[in-house]
Amino acid sequence: MTAFWTEADYDDHELVQLVHDQASGLTAIVALHSTHLGPGAGGTRFWHYGDPAAAMRDVLRLSRGMSYKNAMAGLPMGGGKAVILADAKMTKTPAMLAAFGDAVNALGGRYVTAEDVGISEADMVAIARRTQFVSGLPVEGEDAAGGDPGPFTAMGIYHGIKAAARHKLGKDSLEGVHVAVQGAGSVGGGVARLLAKDGARLTLADVNAARAEALAGELGGQAVAPDAIMSTGCDVFSPNALGAILDDEGIARLDCAVVAGGANNQLARAHHGQALAERGILYAPDYVINAGGIISVTLEYLCRRDKAPCDINEVRKRIAQIPGRLEAIWQESDTTGVSPDQVADRMAQKLIGR
Repeated sequence: MTAFWTEADYDDHELVQLVHDQASGLTAIVALHSTHLGPGAGGTRFWHYGDPAAAMRDVLRLSRGMSYKNAMAGLPMGGGKAVILADAKMTKTPAMLAAFGDAVNALGGRYVTAEDVGISEADMVAIARRTQFVSGLPVEGEDAAGGDPGPFTAMGIYHGIKAAARHKLGKDSLEGVHVAVQGAGSVGGGVARLLAKDGARLTLADVNAARAEALAGELGGQAVAPDAIMSTGCDVFSPNALGAILDDEGIARLDCAVVAGGANNQLARAHHGQALAERGILYAPDYVINAGGIISVTLEYLCRRDKAPCDINEVRKRIAQIPGRLEAIWQESDTTGVSPDQVADRMAQKLIGR
């Protein structure tokens, strides 16, 4: 495991902890970037990393992103993240989840976890048997906030794409707007369905080609190969899979006016936001547009902690504020010439006292 303090993405994190449980085979990393505003909140990712150093880079970037995301969403939470290092077969056992729950519990509430890539609602139930510092649990009733954060993340991205279409394209409607959606899972699929209802023209791609084909058939869109989606000529490119895709090569391939999607850490490096701006591509900072999920699970956690009812309408109300935050970022960017990602970072850093 690399020395985390030598990583470019180490940003005075408050805690970086390696967890290893020999009996269950669990190896995980928990990172707390900031607890200035409250407990570090952020999901747990279950993923196979070919290089352990990549896992460290991922958790450092993701936890910092959660600090910024929670601050910009107006939530009383800091930023944290965890990654469970899966083997090549993606083996996940009840014993591993139990050991991970114990590790979260040992932090005494400094870290509150929820779903992320590779972790399901059922997994969160298993983890919750060992710790109370968990959210994204099943809820009863259509009007109760909480549960799978994916649909709420999709809702926020949909609102953000509508705002981007107004700002960049001058369109008050998504009718006929061409959106290339990368990822057809819980978030990408949810975004695509919402866009389709508004008459958007869709091109879809997923590493699971059958899933993309099925979604395209359902929505009247077109499916393309995963390696073709970034170069698809479109109005909006919406990345909703894994991050770091906007590197030198990826940005050069883009044929769009807007990048607006839910993947975390879309920019491979800090200068890539400026690279997008220089190409005239409007960027929706990922941790602002994709905050719907953390809004949902945070309100669920706070309601459960305080033994108070949690109304889904409050979640929707807060998600509906995402376009206003994006517009404020874009307006400042237009005025100052500073790229939107840097504008957002400065706003977030001020909020967390950095």
